[in-house]
Amino acid sequence: MNERINFVLNEIGISKVRLSKYLGVSRQMLYNYLSYDNDKEWPREKLNKLFELLGVKNERELNKIKIDGNYIVEVESKLNDGVKATTEREVLNDLRGFNRKEQEILTDIINLLKEKLSEDKTKETYNAYTYLYHFLQSLDNSKELKYILAYVSKSMGFTNPNEFLFNPDQQFVFESILFSAMTIYNNGSASKLKLGESHKRFEEDIEQKKEETLSRTQELNTAKVQALKELGYTEINEGNAKEVLQKIVEIQSRKV
Repeated sequence: MNERINFVLNEIGISKVRLSKYLGVSRQMLYNYLSYDNDKEWPREKLNKLFELLGVKNERELNKIKIDGNYIVEVESKLNDGVKATTEREVLNDLRGFNRKEQEILTDIINLLKEKLSEDKTKETYNAYTYLYHFLQSLDNSKELKYILAYVSKSMGFTNPNEFLFNPDQQFVFESILFSAMTIYNNGSASKLKLGESHKRFEEDIEQKKEETLSRTQELNTAKVQALKELGYTEINEGNAKEVLQKIVEIQSRKV
Protein backbone atom coordinates (compact mmCIF):
# COMPACT_ATOMS: atom_id res chain seq x y z
CA MET A 1 0.00 0.00 0.00
CA ASN A 2 2.72 2.47 0.97
CA GLU A 3 4.40 1.98 -2.38
CA ARG A 4 1.20 3.12 -4.10
CA ILE A 5 0.76 6.02 -1.64
CA ASN A 6 4.32 7.20 -2.29
CA PHE A 7 3.72 6.97 -6.03
CA VAL A 8 0.54 9.06 -5.81
CA LEU A 9 2.17 11.64 -3.54
CA ASN A 10 5.16 11.97 -5.86
CA GLU A 11 2.94 12.31 -8.93
CA ILE A 12 0.91 15.02 -7.27
CA GLY A 13 4.05 16.73 -5.97
CA ILE A 14 3.11 16.84 -2.30
CA SER A 15 6.08 17.46 -0.03
CA LYS A 16 6.54 15.40 3.11
CA VAL A 17 6.76 18.62 5.12
CA ARG A 18 3.28 19.77 4.11
CA LEU A 19 1.80 16.30 4.44
CA SER A 20 3.19 15.89 7.96
CA LYS A 21 1.70 19.28 8.81
CA TYR A 22 -1.66 18.19 7.39
CA LEU A 23 -1.63 14.93 9.36
CA GLY A 24 -0.40 16.63 12.53
CA VAL A 25 2.71 14.49 12.93
CA SER A 26 6.45 15.04 12.72
CA ARG A 27 8.28 14.39 9.45
CA GLN A 28 10.11 11.47 11.03
CA MET A 29 6.84 9.91 12.11
CA LEU A 30 5.44 10.34 8.61
CA TYR A 31 8.50 8.59 7.15
CA ASN A 32 7.86 5.75 9.60
CA TYR A 33 4.23 5.47 8.47
CA LEU A 34 5.24 5.37 4.82
CA SER A 35 7.72 2.59 5.47
CA TYR A 36 5.14 0.23 6.98
CA ASP A 37 4.27 -2.91 5.04
CA ASN A 38 0.50 -2.58 5.34
CA ASP A 39 -2.19 -0.16 6.43
CA LYS A 40 -2.86 -2.02 9.71
CA GLU A 41 0.33 -0.51 11.15
CA TRP A 42 -0.91 3.04 10.55
CA PRO A 43 -2.87 4.82 13.30
CA ARG A 44 -6.43 4.57 12.01
CA GLU A 45 -7.11 8.28 12.51
CA LYS A 46 -4.08 9.30 10.41
CA LEU A 47 -4.81 6.76 7.70
CA ASN A 48 -8.41 7.93 7.38
CA LYS A 49 -7.21 11.53 7.14
CA LEU A 50 -4.80 10.56 4.36
CA PHE A 51 -7.52 8.63 2.51
CA GLU A 52 -9.79 11.66 2.82
CA LEU A 53 -7.08 13.86 1.32
CA LEU A 54 -6.59 11.48 -1.60
CA GLY A 55 -10.34 11.08 -2.12
CA VAL A 56 -10.54 7.35 -1.42
CA LYS A 57 -12.23 5.22 1.22
CA ASN A 58 -9.77 2.36 1.53
CA GLU A 59 -6.54 0.82 0.23
CA ARG A 60 -8.22 -0.86 -2.74
CA GLU A 61 -9.39 2.45 -4.17
CA LEU A 62 -5.81 3.76 -4.28
CA ASN A 63 -5.25 1.80 -7.48
CA LYS A 64 -8.27 3.43 -9.10
CA ILE A 65 -7.00 6.97 -8.68
CA LYS A 66 -6.70 8.83 -11.98
CA ILE A 67 -4.00 11.45 -11.57
CA ASP A 68 -4.75 14.38 -13.84
CA GLY A 69 -4.86 18.16 -13.54
CA ASN A 70 -8.29 18.25 -11.90
CA TYR A 71 -7.32 15.63 -9.34
CA ILE A 72 -4.10 17.47 -8.43
CA VAL A 73 -5.99 20.75 -7.97
CA GLU A 74 -8.59 19.01 -5.80
CA VAL A 75 -5.99 17.39 -3.53
CA GLU A 76 -3.93 20.58 -3.30
CA SER A 77 -7.02 22.51 -2.26
CA LYS A 78 -7.78 20.01 0.53
CA LEU A 79 -4.16 20.05 1.62
CA ASN A 80 -3.98 23.84 1.76
CA ASP A 81 -7.19 24.07 3.80
CA GLY A 82 -5.99 21.35 6.16
CA VAL A 83 -2.56 22.88 6.69
CA LYS A 84 -4.11 26.32 7.24
CA ALA A 85 -6.53 24.94 9.83
CA THR A 86 -3.71 23.11 11.61
CA THR A 87 -1.56 26.23 11.65
CA GLU A 88 -4.39 28.34 13.03
CA ARG A 89 -4.96 25.81 15.81
CA GLU A 90 -1.26 25.88 16.64
CA VAL A 91 -1.31 29.66 16.73
CA LEU A 92 -4.33 29.71 19.03
CA ASN A 93 -2.71 27.13 21.33
CA ASP A 94 0.35 29.37 21.58
CA LEU A 95 -1.89 32.30 22.51
CA ARG A 96 -3.40 30.74 25.60
CA GLY A 97 -3.04 33.12 28.50
CA PHE A 98 -3.90 36.17 26.40
CA ASN A 99 -7.36 37.71 26.54
CA ARG A 100 -9.73 37.55 23.58
CA LYS A 101 -8.80 40.92 22.07
CA GLU A 102 -5.09 40.16 22.42
CA GLN A 103 -5.56 36.78 20.76
CA GLU A 104 -7.50 38.34 17.90
CA ILE A 105 -4.91 41.03 17.15
CA LEU A 106 -1.98 38.60 17.40
CA THR A 107 -3.72 36.06 15.18
CA ASP A 108 -4.58 38.76 12.61
CA ILE A 109 -0.97 39.98 12.58
CA ILE A 110 0.49 36.49 12.21
CA ASN A 111 -1.91 35.51 9.43
CA LEU A 112 -1.30 38.79 7.57
CA LEU A 113 2.47 38.39 7.80
CA LYS A 114 2.26 34.81 6.53
CA GLU A 115 -0.09 35.76 3.70
CA LYS A 116 2.12 38.60 2.49
CA LEU A 117 5.29 36.52 2.75
CA SER A 118 3.75 33.65 0.81
CA GLU A 119 2.93 36.07 -2.02
CA ASP A 120 6.39 37.68 -1.98
CA LYS A 121 8.19 37.03 -5.26
CA THR A 122 10.78 39.82 -5.12
CA LYS A 123 11.91 39.60 -1.46
CA GLU A 124 10.67 43.16 -1.00
CA THR A 125 8.15 41.99 1.60
CA TYR A 126 10.82 39.95 3.37
CA ASN A 127 13.12 42.99 3.50
CA ALA A 128 10.29 45.19 4.79
CA TYR A 129 9.42 42.62 7.48
CA THR A 130 13.07 42.48 8.53
CA TYR A 131 12.90 46.22 9.19
CA LEU A 132 9.55 45.70 10.93
CA TYR A 133 11.17 43.13 13.21
CA HIS A 134 13.91 45.61 14.08
CA PHE A 135 11.21 48.24 14.67
CA LEU A 136 9.37 45.98 17.10
CA GLN A 137 12.61 45.10 18.89
CA SER A 138 13.27 48.82 19.44
CA LEU A 139 9.71 49.82 20.35
CA ASP A 140 10.37 50.08 24.09
CA ASN A 141 13.54 52.11 23.59
CA SER A 142 11.91 55.12 21.93
CA LYS A 143 8.44 56.54 22.59
CA GLU A 144 8.60 58.23 19.18
CA LEU A 145 8.31 54.83 17.50
CA LYS A 146 4.84 54.49 19.01
CA TYR A 147 3.99 57.94 17.67
CA ILE A 148 5.10 56.80 14.20
CA LEU A 149 2.69 53.85 14.40
CA ALA A 150 -0.14 56.18 15.44
CA TYR A 151 0.69 58.57 12.57
CA VAL A 152 0.59 55.76 10.00
CA SER A 153 -2.71 54.46 11.39
CA LYS A 154 -4.24 57.94 11.20
CA SER A 155 -2.85 58.83 7.77
CA MET A 156 -4.19 55.55 6.34
CA GLY A 157 -7.65 56.29 7.73
CA PHE A 158 -7.79 53.56 10.36
CA THR A 159 -7.78 55.93 13.34
CA ASN A 160 -9.32 59.30 14.17
CA PRO A 161 -6.62 61.99 13.80
CA ASN A 162 -7.61 63.48 17.16
CA GLU A 163 -7.10 60.23 19.06
CA PHE A 164 -4.01 60.32 21.30
CA LEU A 165 -3.40 57.10 23.22
CA PHE A 166 0.11 57.98 24.36
CA ASN A 167 1.43 61.36 25.58
CA PRO A 168 -1.11 63.74 23.95
CA ASP A 169 1.10 66.84 23.76
CA GLN A 170 4.22 65.06 22.54
CA GLN A 171 2.24 62.94 20.12
CA PHE A 172 0.50 66.03 18.70
CA VAL A 173 3.82 67.82 18.12
CA PHE A 174 5.49 64.74 16.63
CA GLU A 175 2.60 64.03 14.24
CA SER A 176 2.56 67.65 13.10
CA ILE A 177 6.31 67.63 12.39
CA LEU A 178 6.05 64.28 10.61
CA PHE A 179 3.16 65.55 8.48
CA SER A 180 5.21 68.61 7.50
CA ALA A 181 8.14 66.39 6.57
CA MET A 182 5.93 64.08 4.50
CA THR A 183 4.37 67.09 2.76
CA ILE A 184 7.82 68.35 1.73
CA TYR A 185 8.77 64.85 0.58
CA ASN A 186 5.59 64.36 -1.48
CA ASN A 187 5.43 67.77 -3.17
CA GLY A 188 8.88 67.35 -4.69
CA SER A 189 10.51 70.35 -3.03
CA ALA A 190 13.06 68.09 -1.32
CA SER A 191 15.96 66.53 -3.21
CA LYS A 192 18.93 64.31 -2.49
CA LEU A 193 21.27 67.20 -3.28
CA LYS A 194 19.58 69.58 -0.83
CA LEU A 195 19.41 66.99 1.92
CA GLY A 196 22.92 65.60 1.49
CA GLU A 197 24.30 67.45 4.51
CA SER A 198 21.34 66.41 6.66
CA HIS A 199 21.82 62.74 5.75
CA LYS A 200 25.52 63.05 6.50
CA ARG A 201 24.70 64.22 10.04
CA PHE A 202 22.29 61.27 10.28
CA GLU A 203 25.09 58.86 9.34
CA GLU A 204 27.49 60.50 11.82
CA ASP A 205 24.90 60.22 14.60
CA ILE A 206 24.49 56.49 13.92
CA GLU A 207 28.26 55.95 13.91
CA GLN A 208 28.57 57.79 17.22
CA LYS A 209 25.89 55.58 18.78
CA LYS A 210 27.66 52.47 17.47
CA GLU A 211 30.95 53.64 18.97
CA GLU A 212 29.28 54.33 22.32
CA THR A 213 27.65 50.87 22.29
CA LEU A 214 30.98 49.23 21.38
CA SER A 215 32.75 51.16 24.13
CA ARG A 216 30.17 50.06 26.71
CA THR A 217 30.42 46.46 25.48
CA GLN A 218 34.21 46.49 25.72
CA GLU A 219 34.01 48.03 29.18
CA LEU A 220 31.55 45.35 30.30
CA ASN A 221 33.71 42.56 28.87
CA THR A 222 36.74 43.94 30.67
CA ALA A 223 34.80 44.04 33.93
CA LYS A 224 33.56 40.49 33.35
CA VAL A 225 37.09 39.16 32.80
CA GLN A 226 38.29 40.94 35.93
CA ALA A 227 35.34 39.64 37.98
CA LEU A 228 36.01 36.06 36.93
CA LYS A 229 39.68 36.46 37.77
CA GLU A 230 39.01 37.92 41.22
CA LEU A 231 36.49 35.20 42.03
CA GLY A 232 38.68 32.42 40.70
CA TYR A 233 36.28 31.29 37.97
CA THR A 234 36.97 30.61 34.30
CA GLU A 235 33.43 31.17 32.99
CA ILE A 236 29.93 32.30 33.91
CA ASN A 237 27.44 29.49 34.51
CA GLU A 238 24.11 28.99 36.26
CA GLY A 239 25.83 28.31 39.56
CA ASN A 240 27.94 31.44 39.74
CA ALA A 241 26.06 33.91 37.50
CA LYS A 242 24.57 35.93 40.37
CA GLU A 243 27.90 36.19 42.18
CA VAL A 244 29.78 37.20 39.01
CA LEU A 245 27.19 39.84 38.08
CA GLN A 246 27.40 41.34 41.56
CA LYS A 247 31.19 41.45 41.25
CA ILE A 248 30.90 43.18 37.84
CA VAL A 249 28.67 45.85 39.40
CA GLU A 250 31.20 46.28 42.21
CA ILE A 251 34.11 46.64 39.76
CA GLN A 252 32.26 49.23 37.70
CA SER A 253 31.36 51.20 40.86
CA ARG A 254 35.07 51.51 41.71
CA LYS A 255 35.50 53.81 38.71
CA VAL A 256 32.81 56.23 39.82
